[in-house]
Amino acid sequence: MPSWKTPPVQPSEITPRDVYYRRRDVLRLAAGGVLATALPGTLLAGEKLSNLVKSPYTLPDKLTPLEDATHYNNFYEFGTDKESPSQNAGSLKTRPWTVAVEGAVGKPKVWGIEELLKLAALEERVYRLRCVEAWSMVIPWVGYPLAELIKRAEPTGNAKFVEFTTLNDPAQMPGVRSAVLDWPYQEGLRLDEAMHPLTLLTFGLYGEVLPNQNGAPVRVVVPWKYGFKSAKSIVRIRLVEQMPLTSWMKAGPSEYGFYSNVNPAVDHPRWTQAKERRIGEFLKRPTLPFNGYAEQVAAMYAGMDLQKFF
Repeated sequence: MPSWKTPPVQPSEITPRDVYYRRRDVLRLAAGGVLATALPGTLLAGEKLSNLVKSPYTLPDKLTPLEDATHYNNFYEFGTDKESPSQNAGSLKTRPWTVAVEGAVGKPKVWGIEELLKLAALEERVYRLRCVEAWSMVIPWVGYPLAELIKRAEPTGNAKFVEFTTLNDPAQMPGVRSAVLDWPYQEGLRLDEAMHPLTLLTFGLYGEVLPNQNGAPVRVVVPWKYGFKSAKSIVRIRLVEQMPLTSWMKAGPSEYGFYSNVNPAVDHPRWTQAKERRIGEFLKRPTLPFNGYAEQVAAMYAGMDLQKFF
């Protein structure tokens, strides 16, 4: 178990109080379409998540301000600019929402989002998220290990990989009308990666329900990999025998490998990965192998050529 310490940051220091509450008001207005269709008692973007369990997975790093974390996003379903998701994601209706868990499992099931929220204790984990464009954030994500859900599906002996599929709805997601990627967005992990306790099935950040632009209502966060591996707005989780062909592998196989572990020794063909810029900071810092999680995850890749399996 990691010996990370609680970051020396008070909640009021995450972002200025007036900006914080103004942001909550904007989120509620953006969720107008959701409010009209939500079921009684459901949680919506901007609402507090209660009864969070203290997590052992807490980094000492200074947190990225909430405003940056929710306004500088990669979510191509809502546009390719970093600012587009926060501007366009208000059209996404997150209630009702279901996630199908299927494939090489003994107990396939379609889960409602409220069922998923109650499946295990929610905890807040401060994780780094490192993007392939050489920028990073430190965010307190809220969720529980993805393994909690996968174990209930009872994977069969044929299950070797896990494939994630994001919602594909041009009416709600203007970005999928473009040909920038082959939609729907699909990502994947090896089964042992998906079952690792660091891999988080995520419902919130900063103690609140996920904003739409951050992957509402449910996403995964895989902190030792580049950010595009952490699939957002998931509607299907499928356990399979063969390695899935992911969206970015289809789009650029020489640039985006299946594993996509943060590795300062393996450059993207168009830029170096040796350094990164933490959002909110001016100077760059050295990139850490496995994004600083080598102690926890490096053993899963023992003996692998990480230049080849990038």
